[in-house]
Amino acid sequence: MANPREPRETEQPPSSALLPDDVAYAGVTGQLALMREGRISAVELLELCLARIDRLDGRLNAFRVVFRDQALAEARAADAARASGDERPLLGVPVAVKDNVEVAGHAPSMGTASGEPVAARDAEQVRRLRAAGAVIVGTTHLPELALWPFTESRTWGATRNPWSPEHTTGGSSGGSAAAVASGMVAAATASDGGGSIRIPAAACGLVGLKPQRDRVPLAPLSEHWHGLSVAGVLTRTVEDTALVLSVLTDGALSAQTPAPNQLRIAWSTRAPVRTPVHPAVETALQGALEVLRGLGHDVQPGEPVYGPVQLSFLVRYLAGARDDLRALAHPHRTERRTRVVGMLGRLVSRGQVRRAVQRGEGDIVPAGTDVLVLPVTAAPPMAIGALSGWRALVLAGRVASFTPAANVTGQPAISLPAGHTPDGRPLAVQLVGRPGAEQLLLALAAQVQQATGFPDRRPPMPFGRPDREG
Repeated sequence: MANPREPRETEQPPSSALLPDDVAYAGVTGQLALMREGRISAVELLELCLARIDRLDGRLNAFRVVFRDQALAEARAADAARASGDERPLLGVPVAVKDNVEVAGHAPSMGTASGEPVAARDAEQVRRLRAAGAVIVGTTHLPELALWPFTESRTWGATRNPWSPEHTTGGSSGGSAAAVASGMVAAATASDGGGSIRIPAAACGLVGLKPQRDRVPLAPLSEHWHGLSVAGVLTRTVEDTALVLSVLTDGALSAQTPAPNQLRIAWSTRAPVRTPVHPAVETALQGALEVLRGLGHDVQPGEPVYGPVQLSFLVRYLAGARDDLRALAHPHRTERRTRVVGMLGRLVSRGQVRRAVQRGEGDIVPAGTDVLVLPVTAAPPMAIGALSGWRALVLAGRVASFTPAANVTGQPAISLPAGHTPDGRPLAVQLVGRPGAEQLLLALAAQVQQATGFPDRRPPMPFGRPDREG
């Protein structure tokens, strides 16, 4: 007699079943593979993401707007395109967009209560995503004018960390980070004017590459924050970041990440301003250095070449905040701390900005080395509300002490997961490359990912303490 538990020839074995969590965390490349194999349609994938948003976002507060009907229409179009032989690189993949980027028919909030005009057309980065076949799901929260290393505002509330909802997602791309870390989408756009890609990546256990200045177009803007800001993406894996950036850069960066040759790697825990480093962050950094040594790289202490980066950053940040505040339709509908930063920016002259930009030319990686390893933040993710009110003005710079230098010089830097605190909050390290060396950073990051398997660990759902690492 046949074993009654043996599957019939017309049935798929249980191992082939697609579990919703596994699809959600398959990432961009994994979801593309499932669609190409015919195991899931773009509509089914979007419906899974929308169901996850409905279930989780009431607690996390990652999304400001969800384009439900429009996204369903785009997913149906993606399925029809694939059936006709279309093989665009992001066809059918749901992607979220930070709410300071123009999406046609939508009024971005910039994180404020200002009633901004509806965008007539997509920003260039959104246009490129759509052209590659991505399905735009919605827009994600940020703090007012992207000014802070946390994602909390009077208007939109606090965005919470999927690993520990009482703690911050970082900022300013915190809504994007929460959306990706919780599996609501596999990728979300982000921007970084002083750490706003890398800090949320670190807080939420993600990969966050700040590209070289001007690598991803900011159009319709010609520049932002006087050269500090760049656009990028947050994902769970290096492969996903490389793929989406290959689209956002129109092929200037490759989706391929071949293993690099032996590299000379310097490391330091020194920031441009004196900043004590939490023991957990120090332990995470030393663990990452051991991984790099195990991969055959020459790893030695080294001194970052900071020069006048801190003054250059402060002048450009204040002037950029002033410019963004003036550009709002209703600047008075902002928090007092935002208006204070804008007021300080009005004290900055054009000549001071020009000199600050000139002082920013340089490279912080020590001479004779290829890559510099630093902390991303000096401490693990803070509690929600830890920098409320005026505390943000006084202490935000200490949270973001290790990240702005690469914005000042314009060179690339990537945040990678590096374990967790005992209570489950993610830790990370930052790899800084020489100018234009994004491809090298991606290749090195892919090596670290292969050695550590950091994407295998997922936040506890629905929100609790994660299992201990094995």
